[in-house]
Amino acid sequence: MGEKIPGLEQLQALVDQGENIVFFGGAGVSTESGIPDFRGQDGLYRQQWAYPPEEIISHSFFMARPEEFYRFYRQKMLWPQAKPNAAHLALARLEEAGKLRWVITQNIDGLHQAAGSRRVLELHGSVLRNYCMDCGRQYPLEFILESQGVPRCSCGGLVRPDVVLYEEPLDQGILRQAAEAVAEADLVMVGGTSLGVWPAAGLLDCRRGGRLVLINKSPTPRDAQADLLIQAPIGQVLGSLRLGKMD
Repeated sequence: MGEKIPGLEQLQALVDQGENIVFFGGAGVSTESGIPDFRGQDGLYRQQWAYPPEEIISHSFFMARPEEFYRFYRQKMLWPQAKPNAAHLALARLEEAGKLRWVITQNIDGLHQAAGSRRVLELHGSVLRNYCMDCGRQYPLEFILESQGVPRCSCGGLVRPDVVLYEEPLDQGILRQAAEAVAEADLVMVGGTSLGVWPAAGLLDCRRGGRLVLINKSPTPRDAQADLLIQAPIGQVLGSLRLGKMD
């Protein structure tokens, strides 16, 4: 299983025993694919811009200054060249083996589906989907990448990404599904998230006795609640699991 990771054997035992595993992940899951972590040491929120990033990717800013929003969005939030890493691929294999019931993600990059995962709950939407705010016509990511300035629908309406901006509520149907998945799980694996973004972080309060594993390079507010805590890169950890004999 490669270089020894503290806690890896315990995680292997929990995964082997689990029959209804749920994975809940954040930005750290995609950093190994070259997508910057929003809040990491070199993350998006620590970079210089004309406006604070939190303001730029808010609903009110998008409506008031869509051209400035899209300039930032295309440069800092779209990573079409990114590929799934070892974490994404391991989770897809866990699902294929019948172990993993759901991936719940705060990411908007679509890499879980690119790796082969089918049961994915996207709490914050996806950059791969875009729609006209007037007529509802759907547009792919390529439309945003190939357009200049503010992308417009053939009807003239403003096209926006299907992502949850600041000041906007999460999709309550998806949030409810995620809460039910966590409640029913016999093992909840959390990885690559600081557990500091609400209401997503509150999903762990829905657990009904399932084991909790936290895999994150830095401490989180929920570390004391974990049955197993592994402070290592998520791709290294999940990529080291034995997944081939689960059928």
